Amino acid sequence: MMIFDFFNSINNLSPESQSALAQITIEKTYKKNEVIQNIGSRCKTVYFVKDGCARIFYYKDGNDITEHFSFEHELIVRAESLFTGKPTSKGIQAINKSTIWSIDSESLFKLYDKHHDIERLFRLLFEKEYVNTVKRIESLQFMSAKERYAELLQTTDYIQKIPLKYIASYLGITQVSLSRLRADIR
Repeated sequence: MMIFDFFNSINNLSPESQSALAQITIEKTYKKNEVIQNIGSRCKTVYFVKDGCARIFYYKDGNDITEHFSFEHELIVRAESLFTGKPTSKGIQAINKSTIWSIDSESLFKLYDKHHDIERLFRLLFEKEYVNTVKRIESLQFMSAKERYAELLQTTDYIQKIPLKYIASYLGITQVSLSRLRADIR
């Protein structure tokens, strides 16, 4: 699937808008565990996973914590930095070999005034991510680790390719607890 097939499934773009967006969209393949954006940098790029998987991560008390996974045709961005322009304590990393589409945010935001269909598309994409963030927070508040893991399994078939340490930190549990959960669910 091309990026514009994905975009048009959210909001139809005119040929002019597709052309303008194509000029600022770059496709790059990242190696397994390659950092896409460093911790401490400013987020100036909007990313979409074409294939593979990426994660947002940070360190707390020396522990590597996974905050978010993005799978095929999903947005991945450090929104708190993108919209404030401030450095963030989070990074973005490819989990396995992954192909990522990237769009420079400054160039993207300049297109909004001329191409309202692009502005609408990205508003819808960012709204969807906001809702996903709220659901994630609510899952941490109201669901057990087992329920969160079962929900993650329903999200993608890619789970088998993600290191257990990332899944465990995402769920907020130890790898030992995750092994028990996996045995219970099978």
